[in-house]
Amino acid sequence: MSIPRDTDGSLSSCLMFSKPRHPHLLNDSEVSSVVPCQNGWVYDKSDFKSTLATEWDLVCSRKGMNKATATIFFIGVMLGAPTFGYLSDRFGRRPLLLVSYLTTMTFAVLSALSTSYVMFGIMRFFTGMSTAGISIISIVLNLEWLGVEQRTLFGVLFSLDWTIGSCILVAAAYMVNEWRLLILAVTSPLILAVVAWRWLPESGRWLVANGKVDDAHYYINQCAEMNNRCMCMATITPRTLLESVDTNTNDNKYTFIDLFKTANLRKLAICTGIVWFGVAFTYYGITLNITGFGLNLHLTQFIFIAIEIPMKIALYFLIEYVGRRLSQSGTLLSTGLFLFINMFVTKDKWIIRTVVGVLGKAVSEASFTIIFFYTIELYPTVIRQNGLGYTSFVARLAVALSPLIMLFEDVWPLLPPMIYCGMAVVSGLVALLLPETQDTRMPEFIEDLDKPREKLTKGKVI
Repeated sequence: MSIPRDTDGSLSSCLMFSKPRHPHLLNDSEVSSVVPCQNGWVYDKSDFKSTLATEWDLVCSRKGMNKATATIFFIGVMLGAPTFGYLSDRFGRRPLLLVSYLTTMTFAVLSALSTSYVMFGIMRFFTGMSTAGISIISIVLNLEWLGVEQRTLFGVLFSLDWTIGSCILVAAAYMVNEWRLLILAVTSPLILAVVAWRWLPESGRWLVANGKVDDAHYYINQCAEMNNRCMCMATITPRTLLESVDTNTNDNKYTFIDLFKTANLRKLAICTGIVWFGVAFTYYGITLNITGFGLNLHLTQFIFIAIEIPMKIALYFLIEYVGRRLSQSGTLLSTGLFLFINMFVTKDKWIIRTVVGVLGKAVSEASFTIIFFYTIELYPTVIRQNGLGYTSFVARLAVALSPLIMLFEDVWPLLPPMIYCGMAVVSGLVALLLPETQDTRMPEFIEDLDKPREKLTKGKVI
């Protein structure tokens, strides 16, 4: 008598009649005006005691503000990636990693202490910017210390860190169901990261490429001692390191603009940009539209994350024996295939749709894993962070656009999956235009891109 019904026949959770309606009088003139709920809302707190929605009533006409927080965060990531990319190429990986650790902790704590939605949105924006620095600097710093023989294995292991961290996130969300405390809980591991930072070496490649040969020799010598390879250091001195550097190059201060200055670098930037856009666009398109398993929120999320572990283990052997280029292209084309298949599976066959969807997400995640360290191997050391910052910016742009594609569902239900499928196929074909980097030395300077990549024998290169 007091609550109108939605188009699907269910009682509205957002609207009420201004006056009770008599059940036997169906004339429209007897229907009182429909108004928003006047007495607030009662929330289901079986999963979470408090959320952003319950904190500031972000429901009904305000529910878009709840979704906007993720968009605000990713806009911060989108802008933070090129910013930290430029700064870490200019001032070094190690100091900027510490900056990103400290600023992420600071803005995350301020997010948890927010007294208004506006304050929370601003803090999440800056948290996103800082988090981007952690993401792109940490993997570059790690891979720049690895030789040809170890890059594939550790590239996959770093990706498994991401998966294990996501599983821990689900466990934290299960145990801590109050949003302010949850933010603090998932930020707390950064305290350990700051402590561990003390023992992190600066990138030897970055130091040599920028002419800081004394520091480079110090860290390389430490590396040799740790790996019982001191004999290799007999002929390596700061002077020999200096002689290996082009003095006309190491004084340059590279920026994002330099990614498009030479023909080879321009081709690389355009192709990697398209591939990154396709990878992120399809990954989030699948993630946002896979049907669940009929299980609770935490278990469903855990299953979707845990399935990545065996996939990434298998991915190591794929990359090792097939190579980066074909693996990148193959995973993207496979993603497009699974999206295409799901277009013709009716919604009542939810088991088949879920299985195909999970397989699609698995190969899509595989493409994300490959493109991260593939990009690092493609760009020269002097501009590597700028390159990764640029591609991360393009990826976050894809993340922002991906959910909007679902608006085309009202035009034609098959149009969104067709767009996702088409983008996966196009980016998979563009990946074939990239050079193969398996068992090759990573380039140090822009001029190295004009030279044929040197194929190295494993076990003979430090």
